[in-house]
Amino acid sequence: MFFTSNHFIIFILFFTVCSLNLSAQEKAYFIDGFHGGIWGHYPEKYTSYIIEELEEHPDWKINLEIEPETWDRVQKIDAEGYEKFKIIFSDQSSKGRIEYVNPSYGQSYLFNTSGESIIRQFHYGMKKLEEHFPNAVYSTYSSEEPCFTSALPQILKSFGFQYASLKNPNTCWGGYMRAHGGELINWTGPDGSQIITSPRYEIEKLKPGSTWETIGNRNSVEFIQAAFDYGIENPIGMCLQDAVWRWGPWLKDEYYKPSIYTTWRNYFENIANKNKQISTWKFNQEDVLVSLVWGSQILQQLAQRVRTAENNIVQAEKVAVINYLVENKPYPNENLDEAWRQLLLAQHHDCWIVPYNGKPGNNWADKVKRWTTHSNRVSDEVISTKTNSSKFIKVYNTSGYTRNDFVYVEVPEDFQERKIQLKDENNQIYSAEFIQKKDKQYLNFKAEVPAFGYRVFSIEEKKNQTKSSIKIDYNRNLIKVNTPLYQLTFDKSKGGSITSLIAKELEQKEFVNQDLKEKFSGLQANFYEEDGFQTTFSEESEFEVLAQSPEFLTLQIKTQINHIPVVKNVTVYRSNPRIDFNLKIDWKKNIGIGVDPDVEFKRKSVKKVFYDDRGKLLTVFPLNLEGQRVFKNAPFDAMESQLENTFYDSWDGIKNNMIVNWVDVTDKEEKYGFALFSDHTTTYTHGKDFPLGLTIQYSGAGLWGRNYTIEGPSEVNYSILPHKGNWQEAQIWKQNTNWDEPLRATFLNAKPSQTSESLLKLEKEGWQLTSVEKRGESLYLRIFNAEGNSEPGNINFNFNPGQVSLVELNGEEKNKLQVFSKNQQYQLELEMPQFGFRTIKLTNYSK
Repeated sequence: MFFTSNHFIIFILFFTVCSLNLSAQEKAYFIDGFHGGIWGHYPEKYTSYIIEELEEHPDWKINLEIEPETWDRVQKIDAEGYEKFKIIFSDQSSKGRIEYVNPSYGQSYLFNTSGESIIRQFHYGMKKLEEHFPNAVYSTYSSEEPCFTSALPQILKSFGFQYASLKNPNTCWGGYMRAHGGELINWTGPDGSQIITSPRYEIEKLKPGSTWETIGNRNSVEFIQAAFDYGIENPIGMCLQDAVWRWGPWLKDEYYKPSIYTTWRNYFENIANKNKQISTWKFNQEDVLVSLVWGSQILQQLAQRVRTAENNIVQAEKVAVINYLVENKPYPNENLDEAWRQLLLAQHHDCWIVPYNGKPGNNWADKVKRWTTHSNRVSDEVISTKTNSSKFIKVYNTSGYTRNDFVYVEVPEDFQERKIQLKDENNQIYSAEFIQKKDKQYLNFKAEVPAFGYRVFSIEEKKNQTKSSIKIDYNRNLIKVNTPLYQLTFDKSKGGSITSLIAKELEQKEFVNQDLKEKFSGLQANFYEEDGFQTTFSEESEFEVLAQSPEFLTLQIKTQINHIPVVKNVTVYRSNPRIDFNLKIDWKKNIGIGVDPDVEFKRKSVKKVFYDDRGKLLTVFPLNLEGQRVFKNAPFDAMESQLENTFYDSWDGIKNNMIVNWVDVTDKEEKYGFALFSDHTTTYTHGKDFPLGLTIQYSGAGLWGRNYTIEGPSEVNYSILPHKGNWQEAQIWKQNTNWDEPLRATFLNAKPSQTSESLLKLEKEGWQLTSVEKRGESLYLRIFNAEGNSEPGNINFNFNPGQVSLVELNGEEKNKLQVFSKNQQYQLELEMPQFGFRTIKLTNYSK
């Protein structure tokens, strides 16, 4: 065959058509990069490995989620790789090859901590990264794990982020976000803040045969074609590789071509179609579909430690500011920074999802214990001072409003066997009682303390015994406790269950469902290895008055469940509507608790027994409320649940059934409600035929088949609060904050010249003073509108606040605020929507 000019022309035409078809082929995009760090996984010289791969693949772009502390180590052990990395990373434009997408300090899940902790994760993480990369730009938030929460838009925007991703397609062990929408959405937070976001697409299904992936993790032809068919013009997949893998660019073998590697910044600024109308998504906490081994003892204790440290450190900062303003006492910046650092590491997602990982004595749970112990020690040293002689007690109120509440303070040795009372500057007498907790003795008394301030009380010998207004009546098996607020009936033959709870000031409302009264406040569980389903509902119990004063009564109830000793302390108050529970279970051995494991654990099976709360040890509260509605809080958010029930048993059916701080159940018309507080993040139960409950214990197979065991006694604190109206009207968030941030006290040798003082006060109902701290020579206040409307409110200062500015979380000044003064009183007006927060900076202030 001869090759003629006609053949040549045909060949050229064919080649041109093929080239045109190739260039016309619709493009897809991919987010590659690395996830990990010094605490998770980041081998020596790994930075040099990344540089080598970037040099070998000049079209490759990467996105980083690396723990900020990692770079301290990299600088020391991989100096050449570190310097080369800095050069490449210096291009922070959309054309650059590296984008830092998660600068948080400890890579927290975020959904399981306080809102203030989330802010500090970013603040301290970005501060650490600034030491290494002072010109870093944070455009997009993205995470390989389900590190998301509903209030993120407000936080991210205030830190300067412009974009976000809600994808985590290759690491869904702990969950995933709800699939919604197409190429872009306006992710809208509870306060109305919006951020342009690439969601987990509506078509991005969970991958069949997997329990950790969606179909968006490798840009499969199926995924990209489904995206095109849905109308997504520029589909994008994602995988931030574990920073230990040596895979090179992620896409291999069969994947859609052409798939172009990009940074998120480049995708949002130059690729995604922002001219097309972008739909708004009011993303709420039930769109965060996450699950951990809730109820397991190791996770329960870890979560309790983190919660205690969170509450403690924000109070320590506030007390330190009060002492600085009043006494000119140096503010302990370095100590508090280190306390925050260790707390933020305790919030690392790996602590929560793989708490057993690590060497004996140094697994993630062990680290959390050390980290939170250090953080608490620093906080306690700031708040309480040691003294050889105790003549006065100084009580701090770290809230933005006046408190009349209880003080619990550990007493020094010279208090032993003393009967005392307290007296304020107006010679008013306060009754005080001693309470034994474990091996320590505490003084308990009720005190009125001004907003964000303190009051000093002198200690005197008690002269007269004050009678209690709380009465106890015994009638065979029934014990009735009458307070000015409640009449409670306990049944000794029902394990000490509260069979009646009448709220005297709420039209004598009975809150216990009388058809299920033996269950109220009792325990139930399925012991699948021994004896099956067991309860305390028909067990005998013993009662003892553990402590009593004119202001409170603590009853101790001893019973058992499946022959396992249970001790429950129930505290009621004269004027506080909260009812507090301290539950202790004296486990003698590990025993399986949960639904019956009908099949052997398999890694790839979507069915996992730990997902199903119905068989776990629960304390339950059957309520006399018709047409029940459920409300619950999250970091800087609260919402009405849309769940028919809280139960699921498979990875592909995860529901968000978490209680972070509180859950509130009302009747259909919100005439009455019943709040439940928890001392740690865990799960709650509720359904049409299942009562409100709190998860107390699980023991059995967890993620990756690891046996989550019981290693000793368990102790959980929780509270209930019957009320009228909805959660805002009942100020449930405020009540919970009072529980989390009690009045704090320290002993003094000498009486100070000023015995009572308020430094500032929030005049707006529903506002919370979430933090006050000193940075450099400036003071920073953060106000959160938890329960108020969007109308303006006032902040009153009893010192000259100087120049007052509204600032973003990244330090940028938004605007100056006008301060009005009269008779040494200073006031400014502020407004914010519900669930919004504002950060205020004070400079040139004076006391």
